[in-house]
Amino acid sequence: MKTRIVNKDLGKVVGVLLFYLFTFIPLTAQTYSLQQLKDSALKNNIAIRDAQNAIDAAQQQRKEAFTKYFPNISANGGWFNANKNIISRTIFPSDYVPTSVAAALAQMLPPQALVDLTNPIPVNLIKDGALAGVKAIQPVFAGGQIVNNNRLARVGVEATRLQLQLSENEVEKQTEQYYWKLVTLEEKMSTIKAVEELLADIYKDVDVAVRAGLIMRNDLLQVQLRQNDIQSQKLKLQNGISIVQKLLAQYCGLNTDAITVKKEDIIATVPVETSGNLMDLAEYQLLQKQVDAAHLKRLITVGQNLPTVAVGAGYNVYNFMDHNRDFGMVFATVNVPISDWWGGSHAIKRKKIEERKAEEELADKAELLNIRMVKAWNDVTEAYQQLSIAQRSIEQAEENLRLNRDYYRAGTSRMSDLLEAQLLYQQARDQQTDAYADYQNKRLEYRIATGK
Repeated sequence: MKTRIVNKDLGKVVGVLLFYLFTFIPLTAQTYSLQQLKDSALKNNIAIRDAQNAIDAAQQQRKEAFTKYFPNISANGGWFNANKNIISRTIFPSDYVPTSVAAALAQMLPPQALVDLTNPIPVNLIKDGALAGVKAIQPVFAGGQIVNNNRLARVGVEATRLQLQLSENEVEKQTEQYYWKLVTLEEKMSTIKAVEELLADIYKDVDVAVRAGLIMRNDLLQVQLRQNDIQSQKLKLQNGISIVQKLLAQYCGLNTDAITVKKEDIIATVPVETSGNLMDLAEYQLLQKQVDAAHLKRLITVGQNLPTVAVGAGYNVYNFMDHNRDFGMVFATVNVPISDWWGGSHAIKRKKIEERKAEEELADKAELLNIRMVKAWNDVTEAYQQLSIAQRSIEQAEENLRLNRDYYRAGTSRMSDLLEAQLLYQQARDQQTDAYADYQNKRLEYRIATGK
């Protein structure tokens, strides 16, 4: 019995602590402006980090290509120990004595010495040894391969920087889309709350009239059904806001899911058309870099089929038969790829085709980029007009709701008409919110399309 009392008291204490914890230590959400979200996304997004890594890799490749201008220095060495002598043969001294000398030696030397000259002598040389050397080779002419490879590496660095700019544009665009989606949902939530208050006022009026016997209970039920529908919409909005908050936080690299955004006033400025220059677009510049790269690759292929000339110097040491020897040398080499021209000519033609393909792609995509500019401006003007229409619709819907409410109180209108007016008012506010978010997104797309 005592144990139950203690457990019951402990449960009360825990309950009180939890009550004070969640009452007096509320969970606060960090508020971010649109620019803060963009800055965070550009700093933390994985696409930006990948683009930065690509730039670093391209710069290292450029440095690697630059080293080919310098001599190629190499060192080598070796040691061996054979199971038997490398040079092994038998010699006869008499074979090395000229005939004219042999007659004189026969008179001068004793008979035994003359016999020894005809005896074989075994000779065994070089059973082990060691050698080492160092050499430096400087290419003099390599068919332009070194120069063009360095140019190609530089084009690669410039291309990765353009890719970074495209990634930044995409990250900025996606961040704004998430931002305006969240703003749209929160504005719709504000509309839901305003509609809740409106329906609560209508419910009070209808409830009083029903109790007084002035109207049928059916009107009250219609209001309750509409309130239930609003509650259902509210739950969907709450879930949508929670999901978009998580997506926005993850995309921007924020270590929290509870974020709110600073909302801008829904005031649309008149769009102003700016002159876009095709040469300022990262997409066009990247296409131009592809043409440059294709041209350089063709030149490199041509260089691979040209003669190469190099000069060098070396120093070598060796030890054979316990005898050390060292020497230096200078040399020149010429390499003419004669048989390679058979396949090389086809490789050059293939590179010419790839270069022409890149040029045609540049011309085709340039036309599409110009069309994109025109379309982006048309989308901006259309979105602005849609926003203007939505703003006028709100004023008309507010007036329609006011009139229907007055008519209903005067008994000259039905409850269904009043609820229809309420629905039109809610739709008008939602349409304005959607139109403003769409207008802001279209403005961003136009800035990206014109390179501004």
